[in-house]
Amino acid sequence: MLEELLREQAPQVLGALVRRYGDFDACEDAVQEALLAASLQWPGEGVPANPRSWLITVASRRRIEVLRNEAARTRREETVASWSPPEPASSEDDSLTLLMLCCHPALTPQSQVALTLRAVGGLTTGEIARAFLVPEATIGQRISRAKAKLQGARFAMPPAAEQPERLAAVLHVLYLVFNEGYTASSGTSLHRVELSAEAIRLTRQLHASLPAEGEVSGLLALMLLTDARRPARTTADGALVPLPEQDRSLWDRAVIAEGTELIESTLRSAPVGPYQLQAAIAAVHDSAADADETDWREILMLYELLEATAPGPMVTLNRIVAVAMVHGPAAGLALLDDVDPALKEHHRLAAVRAHLLELSGEGAAARSAYELAARLTQSLPEQRYLQSRAANLRSSAGPS
Repeated sequence: MLEELLREQAPQVLGALVRRYGDFDACEDAVQEALLAASLQWPGEGVPANPRSWLITVASRRRIEVLRNEAARTRREETVASWSPPEPASSEDDSLTLLMLCCHPALTPQSQVALTLRAVGGLTTGEIARAFLVPEATIGQRISRAKAKLQGARFAMPPAAEQPERLAAVLHVLYLVFNEGYTASSGTSLHRVELSAEAIRLTRQLHASLPAEGEVSGLLALMLLTDARRPARTTADGALVPLPEQDRSLWDRAVIAEGTELIESTLRSAPVGPYQLQAAIAAVHDSAADADETDWREILMLYELLEATAPGPMVTLNRIVAVAMVHGPAAGLALLDDVDPALKEHHRLAAVRAHLLELSGEGAAARSAYELAARLTQSLPEQRYLQSRAANLRSSAGPS
């Protein structure tokens, strides 16, 4: 597929140009023009025998043209005359170096996400904007500001002492991209498949470069085990189907097997981290033939480990759900009032409260909580699902 080929080549071409010419901003623009030229020419003329060299040559010509038009024309033309298009660099090295550069600590998380998708993922500014449901100008500004902050940054792996922190930032960016693709925070669709698919592709690429990094393997396993359920998460008309009600015959068993094997081998060979624990939880869910067979005691144990390793309000909330499934809804409800105040206005807290109240037989209180959760979320599929739960409780209560 041409689009996939171009996205695979984009980071290698950009890496080759930045290594030779410097100036990330100008090189990235030149690569985008080369990708556009390929998308227009290759369908009619055929893909060249060496697509990467073709792209590097075209992008290099564009970069040289820009240099020739700059103020110090004479001096730079003398330098340019001695240049030839660089040879492709190692795909693994360039991909990893680019990911590290795009997740530079000088950038905000939003800018890291946008620049990663543009420079490493090969997505256009318009594609990124549509995926996140924001104006194209907004994404363009984020990318421009990010590239400006990287002016003068050396295209090389960070020093060894900085690599663990930078890798953590890369994993966080890929995690954010996947989560937004798997459960969109707003809009009419529950999924934005282009984002979750791109996150998986880039994480596979990262795993190929760092196969011994336990958290890289853990994140890839988590994405695979989670995305395998996507075909069962919505009905034909896009309505949300919660995990206990999903038709598990629609789950992608081949992907589940790959993710399970990956997390099991990683847990045996690497220090345990948060992404591995989340992947292990996903594997427990995926291994159950139906909702009643879910091993909630094991899930609770894993959430307790996760909370000790990487505490956070959402981790706590998920642990409370596991407590309720093991010890009963009353036990979960008793813990909800002590969650982080940052969750008070989050629809997930209200939705969990509603679910536990419904399990406890408190229909009126559950209905109110479902209605509150529906008001708090910006996702239309989630709104409709929560409103339908409230409506079901209203109708089952009969006339007042």
